[in-house]
Amino acid sequence: MLASRSSTALEEVVAECRAAGAEAIAVPTDVRDEAAVRALAERAVREFGRIDVWVTAAGVFAYGGFEDLPPDIFRQVVETNLMGQVHAARAALPQFRRQRSGTLVMVGSLYSRVGSPLVSPYVTSKFGLLGFAIVLRQELRRERGIRIRIVLPSTIDTPIYQNAANVTGRRVHPLPPVSSPERVARAIAAAPHRRRFATHVGQSQRAAILVQRFAPGIHDWLTGTLKRTVELRGSGEPATDGTVFAPPAHAGGTTGRWRSWPVRAGGAIAGAVLAVLAVLGARAAQRKPSA
Repeated sequence: MLASRSSTALEEVVAECRAAGAEAIAVPTDVRDEAAVRALAERAVREFGRIDVWVTAAGVFAYGGFEDLPPDIFRQVVETNLMGQVHAARAALPQFRRQRSGTLVMVGSLYSRVGSPLVSPYVTSKFGLLGFAIVLRQELRRERGIRIRIVLPSTIDTPIYQNAANVTGRRVHPLPPVSSPERVARAIAAAPHRRRFATHVGQSQRAAILVQRFAPGIHDWLTGTLKRTVELRGSGEPATDGTVFAPPAHAGGTTGRWRSWPVRAGGAIAGAVLAVLAVLGARAAQRKPSA
């Protein structure tokens, strides 16, 4: 079962799946609409009799200072990225209980664990999603056949950056290193079979978690610097709401074509710097006298 806002894009993906030998059914669905998500679950049960795995991955992005972003863009990012996954859980869990089995795989982000300036609605939605997933894990711990899993990608080579809302006046680029979408797909496919609750994709940027924990001042300076010099460049870009309110007319392709060799080399250097800062921050924290 394939669901997204765009029926045209869905049909393109369904054709690719069928060409690869898979059975695929398109159900145009806006995950912000709880009734539509519930109807998606009912359609899946009618077609296949059960739901073994539900992957909830809808996401939109927005760049801009908190006070500069229009409130409706902020709300729509949170409604899609967080409430869309809440609606999926409400639709899937009753069926899982009837079956006494099932796995809900949520797609979070490195931003579920670290902050970054100029992307406040995205960070808010992804922090909230991790907390929601943890609560579901706790509440369902006695349900032996029902599993909650969350995948936490770092920067991935997808068109989300080209499709982001942007009110900064600058061009958007992903923060290297950029991992392939195939790595995320493999992590999602493996999640129902793993005992691990959370799976990170993109280990270099994961060092940012340690930097934020042990050296928050350094983390804030570094993320601000990278945002201004690497992720946002140039000037004169017109403001856009991207795909926050409406989908693109056609499927945008699997990648955003961000994985050039210069970008990879810069990503390796950035990852090494993050790792060194994480180690230095941890050592500094250990040397601090106790209160």
